[in-house]
Amino acid sequence: MSSSPPPSTTRRHLLVFPFPAQGHMLPLLDLTHHLASHGGFTITILVTPRNLPILHPLLSAHSSDSVRTLVLPLPHHPKLPHGVENVKDIGNHGNIPILLALRQLHDPVVEWFNSHTSPPNAIISDFFLGWTQSLAEHLQIPRIAFYSSGAFLVNVMDYCWIHTKTINLRSSITIPNLPNSPSFEREHWSFMSLNYQDSDPDWVVLRDDAIANANSWGSVLNTFENLEHEYLEHLRKVRDEGRVFGVGPLNPIGAKDGRNPIRDSSLNLLTWLDGCPDDSVVYVCFGSQKKLNQQQMEALASGLEKSGTRFVWVIQTIHQTDGGSDGIPTGFENRVSDRGILVKGWAPQVSILNHRAVGGFLSHCGWNSVLESIVGGVMILGWPMEADQFINARLLVEELGVAVRVCEGANSVPEPAELEKAIAGSLREESPEKMKAKALKREAVEAVRSNGSSWKDMEDLVNKLTHLPLRK
Repeated sequence: MSSSPPPSTTRRHLLVFPFPAQGHMLPLLDLTHHLASHGGFTITILVTPRNLPILHPLLSAHSSDSVRTLVLPLPHHPKLPHGVENVKDIGNHGNIPILLALRQLHDPVVEWFNSHTSPPNAIISDFFLGWTQSLAEHLQIPRIAFYSSGAFLVNVMDYCWIHTKTINLRSSITIPNLPNSPSFEREHWSFMSLNYQDSDPDWVVLRDDAIANANSWGSVLNTFENLEHEYLEHLRKVRDEGRVFGVGPLNPIGAKDGRNPIRDSSLNLLTWLDGCPDDSVVYVCFGSQKKLNQQQMEALASGLEKSGTRFVWVIQTIHQTDGGSDGIPTGFENRVSDRGILVKGWAPQVSILNHRAVGGFLSHCGWNSVLESIVGGVMILGWPMEADQFINARLLVEELGVAVRVCEGANSVPEPAELEKAIAGSLREESPEKMKAKALKREAVEAVRSNGSSWKDMEDLVNKLTHLPLRK
């Protein structure tokens, strides 16, 4: 166990506990940055050793009096390879064993808490860590559930977990008590509730953990009022009215990719974008987890080539073929070298989506990518593949009108001709989705400005946390 010296007793002490997956961890660190910047708090972040480097940008931005760490070894789980402590190192099938391993930190956290001269006044933990609700009750402090997702997804997940035993028998579901009575095909539900097995004790525990989130003292969501007003209002009705906070988008508007410094190799990419006309480039990226198969790679390459448009394609998650190829069709790079850039590794996504030259984003519809696209005012070409992405895509396409769906499913292969049409269409000035995306950007900017909806919710959250009772 490793931790920093005790915090000052004049400040409220917050224990922040992220779930170690990029899409979960980075937004919670963004929230931590906002809270630390307000002052009045000492914040301890609980991580396992191999996740500590992810905290370095945050730690370097704040003094040790403000933000420090509690480093605990990740307990053993038989389905986790040695050394794996983050979902990015194993893929989404690693969510469950990592969740179960982290549950075993209950006693070490209690031991640390009881030995601390100034223990935390509250816990802020990822919604995947619902077991920390019982931990907080044991420690007799409030727990705030942090959702790196939107309010629509939270409402759908709550319904699915509560009704898991009955909905798993159906081929589709409609949720009548939610605004717009959304319907979903079975394969589009939450992957966890979809795979729930009543006969498996681990699944029963995880279901109970998920349901426990509703009992938290507060719920903080990375969304904003004009993006999900109806769904935030519904969540406020079923939870405590004054304890649901929509504080997004958390990654600062117009920011460079502050979570990762702009690497030298990316400067050439940004310089290339500088030479492109406004709204003339399609950005293609499917996040840090999904691996495309060879057929998907070929269809995507064909669609990009036939569209005749400029593009940036991030390909770090390509499925490696038996021959060691990176999956890119032979000769493709040479044929498109005058109008396309293939990035084989990390790319500064925030900077790319905020660049004036980028007008479309071919995306898996993960929530972080959704918000970064909204902040950039860029319409989305949606290809949801798994987890929450189908639910996010429904919100974007059917309710907000800022996206078009070009394909769906982890193993689906898009029709190249249809993909070509969608890519070219995303750059037309008269596209209604494009106009709505630009309008939504303005609303996102307003939300985080002084007296905007997210600014007010953040101030309210800070005020409530500041007035938590000090431990005697």
